Amino acid sequence: MSTQLNGYLNMELLRFTTAGSVDDGKSTLIGRLLYDSKSIFEDQLQAVKEASERLGGDEVNLALLTDGLRAEREQGITIDVAYRYFATPNRKFIIADTPGHIEYTRNMVTGASTADVAIILIDARNGIVEQTRRHAYIASLLQLPHVIFAINKMDLVDFSEEVYTAIKSEFEGIALQLRLGTTYFLPISARDGDNVVDASTRAPWYSGPTLLQLLESIPVHNSHSDLAAGNSGQNQLSDLAANNSGQNQLSDLPARFPVQFIIRPHRSEFHDYRGYAGRVAGGSFRVGDAVTILPSRTRSVITAIDAATESLQEATASQSVTLRLADNVDISRGDMIVRSDDTPPTLSAQVTLMVCWLNHQPLRTGGRYIVRHTSDETVAIIQKVHYKIDIQTLNQLTDEVRVDMNDIACIRIKTLRPLKFDSYSANRITGSLVLIDENTFETVGAGMIITDLEDENFSI
Repeated sequence: MSTQLNGYLNMELLRFTTAGSVDDGKSTLIGRLLYDSKSIFEDQLQAVKEASERLGGDEVNLALLTDGLRAEREQGITIDVAYRYFATPNRKFIIADTPGHIEYTRNMVTGASTADVAIILIDARNGIVEQTRRHAYIASLLQLPHVIFAINKMDLVDFSEEVYTAIKSEFEGIALQLRLGTTYFLPISARDGDNVVDASTRAPWYSGPTLLQLLESIPVHNSHSDLAAGNSGQNQLSDLAANNSGQNQLSDLPARFPVQFIIRPHRSEFHDYRGYAGRVAGGSFRVGDAVTILPSRTRSVITAIDAATESLQEATASQSVTLRLADNVDISRGDMIVRSDDTPPTLSAQVTLMVCWLNHQPLRTGGRYIVRHTSDETVAIIQKVHYKIDIQTLNQLTDEVRVDMNDIACIRIKTLRPLKFDSYSANRITGSLVLIDENTFETVGAGMIITDLEDENFSI
């Protein structure tokens, strides 16, 4: 039993999100995945059966497995991000089922921000619609390594190869234009289960993998160089091994440690203890490393690395640890510790970013917003809107630009204090931020830093 448990705990974890327009079948697809992979408990299935009967359905509505809120079940729609967990003998999964309604685009951004894979559903009857393009653009901005285009409801078009090929060809062009990561296409029927877990007998012209086979085989980590290349159209299992380069993972990046809080126990047994707690956002730190603290540019040396129950010689990306330094350094929450021999982050009060606007109130040029970046928080002014994206054409609009809810735009902000950042393409953690309304404290924008227009550059 212990061996089995250890094997289970050590299984690789893949995070994926579903996206697409409303009623394209996202929740049904996830329900089918859970059902056909035997990842549903009897009480869960019974609850869904009862909910289906109340809604007047003749069949079990598998979409209700992810529409967990009572209000959602009563309306038959998804209005929040529903997270579900399941596992197969080959891999563990965390699913983020996001709403398709345009007014809930923010939820899609939330679900996709931590995903390794996006599954974008397309209704075979309707083809590519505006929200499909928007979600694909967001996947591109978030630089998701893999995007699966699941052309759904093929049963309603008699599994027409011509319909599938036309949609696939059109979106291959869009994927190339957006420079999406590795893309995959497959024809499915989420309702009936065709090509979801089991191969379909109704589409003999399709010889590629099922959705579950893809999810079990896709590399969890892919390189940014592969992403930039836009390796479009690959949908065979044989292609996956060649793409599993494992380069430019967080652990391969320059070392970054945003400080979350200072630990001073003030107890007799720890009267000299001073530690700096946080999560490694890139690279690694070892005992003995020379480090620089930003923004002060003070230098010191790591003398100890403390985890929850033990001391470590090395801390790598995504680990939560406490660093101890040789010198009594003045460090505050929001400061960043970096290795002195690494490429430093940019330290600047002017930042250019792509922003997904998430609020009913339009973006205000000259308006003040709170910026939260890693563990830091400051105030920023929107200096300029360079352009926004026309989702239909993917062109840049520059004349009399107004950025409304669900718009995607390139903007420049000026912060009260310099931020310590990398470009999003280099590091998804230190290259992202959110904008918050000063009065309501609502999150109004999600930003991906693309370049900097600093008026002051610092070197360390």
